[in-house]
Amino acid sequence: MHALLSETQIEEYQRDGVTVIRGLFADHVEALRAGVARNMAEPGPYASENEKQGETGRFFDDYCNWQRIPEFEEVIRTSPAAEVAAELMGSETVQLFHDHVLVKEPGTSLATPWHTDGPYYFVKGQQTISFWSPLDAVKEATLRMVPGSHQWEKPVLPMRWVKEEAYFPNIEDYMPVPDPEAEGVPIAEWEMEPGDAVAFNYDILHGARGNTSATRRRAFSLRLVGDDARYVERPGRTSPPFPDHGMVEGQKLREDWFPVIWRR
Repeated sequence: MHALLSETQIEEYQRDGVTVIRGLFADHVEALRAGVARNMAEPGPYASENEKQGETGRFFDDYCNWQRIPEFEEVIRTSPAAEVAAELMGSETVQLFHDHVLVKEPGTSLATPWHTDGPYYFVKGQQTISFWSPLDAVKEATLRMVPGSHQWEKPVLPMRWVKEEAYFPNIEDYMPVPDPEAEGVPIAEWEMEPGDAVAFNYDILHGARGNTSATRRRAFSLRLVGDDARYVERPGRTSPPFPDHGMVEGQKLREDWFPVIWRR
């Protein structure tokens, strides 16, 4: 077992679909900050400013940049994230799915809406994990989770963040996005230091408030999959889209696009 982990955390992840790993990227915060700065100066094709009428501040996000931002690739390959992911998922291998940067500048009112990542993706399995790591100390603008939501009977309908419209047409296959606060559903959230990480299953419902503080909230997220992850067809365009991948239903993700970064 990795020194950053305990049996309790592994049990918590397996039961609740979420746990916190203190200091997971502690030795890599400066590299990630440099990578975020490079990413914002040179946005990729999927970058978004998440602009919405009536909202203040700046909410930048971008993903799938590890191959062109050397700081991200260095951290992905040299940090303990992949080994920790394997322990939490109970997997013999760990594949890289994608990276994601989310920056809320001071005074940003726009919240990250409640959602689950899984229905946006073309991958499905029990062994999935996201690490969300702030690169600035966070309190109010931290990630908020609904433990156990990965066990819900239906997946949560994927929505477009700004337009507030459904991502796919056949909404009967999905449950409407819940409002945990209004419905009295237990919410977990943590004050976090730079380099700490929330680890959560792709099907965990999560969101975040806006950043009304006087400091930036930069976050780096890393999405990984384990042994049982397989390509799945969705009823529409996925996010990230990864066009022309050539995979078929039930196939493991192709390793030339989604490399194995840890093997037991």
